[in-house]
Amino acid sequence: MKPLVSIVIPCYNEQATIRFLLEAIAKQSYPRDQLEVIVADGFSTDKTLDEVAGFRQAYPDLDLVVVDKLKRNIPSALNTAISVAKGEMILRLDAHSIPQSDYIERCVNALEQGLGDNVGGVWEMRPSETGWISRAIAVVAAHPLGVGDAQYRFSKRAGIVDTVPFGAFKRELYNRIGGFDETLKANEDYEFNARIRKAGGRIWLDPAIRSVYFTRSSLGALGQQYWRYGYWKARMLKRYPETVRWRQALPPLFIFSLAGLLFLSIWFSIARLTLLSELVVYLGILLIAASQLAIRQKAPTLLLGVPLAIATMHFCWAGGFIWSLVTP
Repeated sequence: MKPLVSIVIPCYNEQATIRFLLEAIAKQSYPRDQLEVIVADGFSTDKTLDEVAGFRQAYPDLDLVVVDKLKRNIPSALNTAISVAKGEMILRLDAHSIPQSDYIERCVNALEQGLGDNVGGVWEMRPSETGWISRAIAVVAAHPLGVGDAQYRFSKRAGIVDTVPFGAFKRELYNRIGGFDETLKANEDYEFNARIRKAGGRIWLDPAIRSVYFTRSSLGALGQQYWRYGYWKARMLKRYPETVRWRQALPPLFIFSLAGLLFLSIWFSIARLTLLSELVVYLGILLIAASQLAIRQKAPTLLLGVPLAIATMHFCWAGGFIWSLVTP
């Protein structure tokens, strides 16, 4: 018999997408009687729970429960859901995601084969709304210039990585290394995976394990997301400085260089020239990437949208990171 898999879903005001996720779970190739779904809801104020109730009526044979979480943050939601989970294996999913029909089956197979202690796959980024900027955000969210070497955004090769989103792992691992760190409001996956690696475990990414992920729909929402990512990444790296990656160091270093050159340009013309050159090179790189994507996807609006989205990601992530370093 296949092992029981507990799917844990942190959720707050997700009426637009929660039904898509639940429908995708119901259509998994994995036996439905060996699944349980636990939605950890932070007292949603929209119609999220109505959508969940409607789904439960349509699929009464799928074990689904809703648990309330007093703290509206993801690690708290995950720990709350896992505390009532009965499965031998735990799979974390997000209310903004749609897993491919064989997602669970592939995760379980990889765990049973011992390929990794935490197993995940690749996101297929899609815009959450129609519109040119929403499309541009989805495009850059899977581009190395926007996300660096984060393999789960674009990798085509299976192997050991530093982190995966929406991982699947055995309950025994969770009990052994501890739950998700509730002092972190973001980067809880990365911190959890860092502890797995410190304990001698492996993180396995297989690009055949796929899910759709809906990106933010506006530059404002994107900026808030990446400011939060940067802020909590810095807090996490204070505990695990050995886990820093070049993609995490470059944006704040770039901001520091701009700020330093701007200050020095008050007195030195060479600093003004260097500052101008650095900005021109940066803009040129953004425009080259935007041109390539616009031609490849036959979407002229990407010429403007891609530079705006990438710059928003870089500057907001770096700003949040630096602010976290200089505040208590």
